[in-house]
Amino acid sequence: MQAAPLAGQVALVTGAGRNIGRAIALALADAGAKVAVNVRASRGEGQAVVDEIAARGGDALLVMADITRRGEVDAMVDTVAQRFGRLDILVNNAAVRHEEAFADMAYATWRAAFDVCVDGAFHCTQAALPLLRKGTVGAVINIGGMTAHTGAARRAHVVAAKAALAGLTRALAHELAEFGITVNCIAPGLMDTIRDGASASPSPAHRASHPTLLGRRGHPDDIARAAVWLASPGGRFITGQTLHINGGAYLGA
Repeated sequence: MQAAPLAGQVALVTGAGRNIGRAIALALADAGAKVAVNVRASRGEGQAVVDEIAARGGDALLVMADITRRGEVDAMVDTVAQRFGRLDILVNNAAVRHEEAFADMAYATWRAAFDVCVDGAFHCTQAALPLLRKGTVGAVINIGGMTAHTGAARRAHVVAAKAALAGLTRALAHELAEFGITVNCIAPGLMDTIRDGASASPSPAHRASHPTLLGRRGHPDDIARAAVWLASPGGRFITGQTLHINGGAYLGA
């Protein structure tokens, strides 16, 4: 792979203040892309990612927006267009992953998972589409999850939402192919990430029952490298796929 395979391109990463989103934003910048770093409320974390990209010689922009609110999403994409003049890569990473027994789950909790994981991807992709269609290397990368394929207790809302995101990936791959836009989903497995209760339960129960073949949990950089590959020239003949990155915890089709 060339040193800067994404030179001249612009990326937008949602939920990019920490963990997988942060790693993806940094990796895309290291690959040469200019990066819009989205966070909903954690301005300090988002700005830290922007500053880290700048310190590494890249160009980044903090874009605050709640991706469940279409007006804020439209304003975010407009800000990216005004600053960078284009958008080539959209990474729909923002998610919620709280655990709760289905019998006790409020509909608002169920709905919140879909609002962020599915509706957020809908809003961001649709708002970004005019810019993505202007280029020749458009890529949409959705971040799903292993439990969308294995199932898991106490995660009915998250499993259902992430499964819907995989379905949306396949549908959009058909619709956007005529514009040269690839659409893929990365499904991370057991990851070493910060889980402080802001958007996820501290200790997901399903981790104990799905050991990895490689004997370790994944690192956000494992996902970030895959995202860069899908957006780079080497990934341009891949679309409509779910890429499982889980160390062998799940061997899916």
